[in-house]
Amino acid sequence: MRIGLILLCIAAIGLGAGCTSTEIAQTLETITGGSEEGTVAAGLKEALRVGTSRTVTRTNVEDGYFGNPLIRIGLPSDLDKVASALRTIGLGSNVDELELAMNRAAEKAAGEATDVFVSAITKMTLQDALGILNGNETAATDYFYGKTSDELRERFHPIIVEKMGEVGVYNAYDRAVKAYEALPLVSKPSLDLEGYVTERSLNGLFTVLGEEEKRIREDPAARTTDLLREVFGSRAG
Repeated sequence: MRIGLILLCIAAIGLGAGCTSTEIAQTLETITGGSEEGTVAAGLKEALRVGTSRTVTRTNVEDGYFGNPLIRIGLPSDLDKVASALRTIGLGSNVDELELAMNRAAEKAAGEATDVFVSAITKMTLQDALGILNGNETAATDYFYGKTSDELRERFHPIIVEKMGEVGVYNAYDRAVKAYEALPLVSKPSLDLEGYVTERSLNGLFTVLGEEEKRIREDPAARTTDLLREVFGSRAG
């Protein structure tokens, strides 16, 4: 039973969240029905620590999105004609500037996920944990997408708008579009750039969560602490 409880806690490993001792205790009580067995608490703390370092930290840094081909935010399809036309006439730098700025905005917003994930952990029931433990290789990621994506979208959108201004997305977009409009027989594209960057930011975040969850479930080398090796090694055996 002891190992089983640890596994339930570790199943949340895909999270990008930090946690205070109070929040850890609340989560522990939710999952174990009030038991504060030391190993279970240690397993939960370890899971949250590793999850933090491998998810939110990976995206909430410079090149967290732009430098990762899996989640790099490219131009929306509505701008394909703009990008192609500008590159043809030697103004590809305008396109590159816009793409970089969109990714920088996503990187700056990614840290907002921490509090939302902590809240989801606190509310996790024993049934939820069992479902994650016995689920597929991204069961934890799927669970947190279902529980947190709406709230994350609401939190991300205003931050994306703010950061897009700070990192120059709007200026880059205006320069690209003005250069495009100067060409004959073209019209200005219409799109929700903020909504696009917000959705791509969320998709990228959950892609990284899923990637990390699979690694810890499947790859012994990804279990970088004694506790993770003990718990997942026991399960594999």
